[in-house]
Amino acid sequence: MMKFDNTFINELPGDVEVQNYTRQVLNSCWSKVMPTPVSDPKLLVYSKDVADMLDLTSEEINGVEMLHALSGNGLIQGMVPYATCYGGHQFGHWAGQLGDGRAIYLGEAVNASGQRYELQLKGAGPTPYSRRADGRAVLRSSIREFLCSEAMFYLGVPTTRALSLVGTGDFVIRDMFYDGNAKEELGAIVCRVAPSFTRFGHFEIFASRGDDETLKKIITFTIKRDFPELVVKPYFELEPDLILKWFQEVCDRTAIMVAQWMRVGFVHGVMNTDNMSILGLTIDYGPYGWVDNFDPLWTPNTTDLPNKRYCFGRQPEIAKWNLSRLASALLNLMPNSEGLELVLTSYDQVYNKEITKIFAGKFGFVKWQEGDDSIVNTCFELMAQSEVDMTLFFTLLAEIDFQKPNISSLKPAFYSEKKYHKNEADFASWLQKYANRVISDNENQETRKSRMFSFNPRYVLRNYLAQEAIELAEIGDLSRVNELLTLLRNPYQKQVGKEKFELKRPDWAKQKAGCSMLSCSS
Repeated sequence: MMKFDNTFINELPGDVEVQNYTRQVLNSCWSKVMPTPVSDPKLLVYSKDVADMLDLTSEEINGVEMLHALSGNGLIQGMVPYATCYGGHQFGHWAGQLGDGRAIYLGEAVNASGQRYELQLKGAGPTPYSRRADGRAVLRSSIREFLCSEAMFYLGVPTTRALSLVGTGDFVIRDMFYDGNAKEELGAIVCRVAPSFTRFGHFEIFASRGDDETLKKIITFTIKRDFPELVVKPYFELEPDLILKWFQEVCDRTAIMVAQWMRVGFVHGVMNTDNMSILGLTIDYGPYGWVDNFDPLWTPNTTDLPNKRYCFGRQPEIAKWNLSRLASALLNLMPNSEGLELVLTSYDQVYNKEITKIFAGKFGFVKWQEGDDSIVNTCFELMAQSEVDMTLFFTLLAEIDFQKPNISSLKPAFYSEKKYHKNEADFASWLQKYANRVISDNENQETRKSRMFSFNPRYVLRNYLAQEAIELAEIGDLSRVNELLTLLRNPYQKQVGKEKFELKRPDWAKQKAGCSMLSCSS
């Protein structure tokens, strides 16, 4: 059974109020709160790999005691439930106190290797930070979060994980598109797992209130626990130079994370500062989506229309903007802004270095060379004009015979026959230039193909696939959830009998709710 060492609540100031009601929580990083019990919990699915990571045996994860803990109906020894206080900039505007409105920590589990993981129930009931909400989550959004957490991990994208998905036996009322059509939906709880769920907003809230004492405490704690490589000795002073080194690490990790999003075509959908991990992990899988037909302006979030602040192509820019908000919070403890501004400028350098390495891999170049940006940018422009499926295009491109390149080999990735013929000549011209570039590397074709397939997944969690799994699960059939969980554990390898999951989005899914657009509702 898991062992707990709850440093966050042991070392940081907590809320003196013990009653669970909505309020502003001052000078405190966390509030004790018990999950609200559910009527009929059932373990629907779990990640064996995450269970293994936590030293949980199959018998333990399927046992009654663990079911009670994962549903909010009980605790196991060492668990101390709490919710944390944070703020955030939402859609570019300061929103004040937000906090864990429907996430309740169970504590910090330490495995046999000494690795520490925070366990968090999403949808376990109201907390002091719930505002006007009920603290619950529905089955559809919980399935999406569970599957995507694990899918992103196996894609090699920095991410939080998911241990379990539990059905509650209760109904939750949700208005999916905020259009006045609220209805009852099945409730569920996901147990999320990460070394830390600390967000940019955990620092912003105290800076905004002028509470520099608590701000200093949570920065010191975060560096000591989550960035130990920056600490020379156990006891240290939080000097400006250390803050800058830490901020540099946060910027670097964020740049690498977003570059990986761009590699696989992932769109987060709601990049508020309260949804940005201090560890550079993808966090809070809400209205996310994968790019089907390549479109830099596509956003999966209805709340993000019409400005498309969080669209696919703006993610690197928004990440830097969010980092600048974190820098503003840190400025409270700095002599001036010069050092923070200098670190921020390095974000672009780190991102550009990472993305050029990624593009070289995606396109099959041995290494990035001068002039490659023209080839890559022209390709993306043509893909956008021609309505080309991003994932399938690169799968097919890897299979091209570069001695005899033929644009018709890429035709299955086109959504529009009309646009294919309209841009066929331009694409064919590009393909010949691209083939010449690849040939110039004088590399074995199988070596190039293998490298391309290590950068380009065959299988991603397209929105329509998740929606099909949700609709089956809502009638009690979890077969597609389990099938996708297995499939997405090996996203780069061709899997016999799973060819349908390689295909581009079907026409019926283009406008269907849950397949094309989602909202922040859950």
